[in-house]
Amino acid sequence: MLKKVSEKSKRGQFEIVLHNDNHNSFDHVITCLMEICGHNELQAYQCALIVDSIGACSICTDTYDECLKMDMFLKKSRLKTTLKKYKKS
Repeated sequence: MLKKVSEKSKRGQFEIVLHNDNHNSFDHVITCLMEICGHNELQAYQCALIVDSIGACSICTDTYDECLKMDMFLKKSRLKTTLKKYKKS
């Protein structure tokens, strides 16, 4: 009988949440998400729409170090973000 080996998720335990700030343009947000977070154009557009309509959207889940780097670049690009511990729903 073979044992199933459970692998831990490589995605990490932290997430970056992007908040609506009513100052940045849609294009600026989309460009930042593509360049900093590695989103494709559709992902970035969908996140921007969610942020605009709901007010916030989780844009990245990864290790603390990776999220911290991305969060710093996003803040330098004048986006309003929070870095928090990831909680599965």
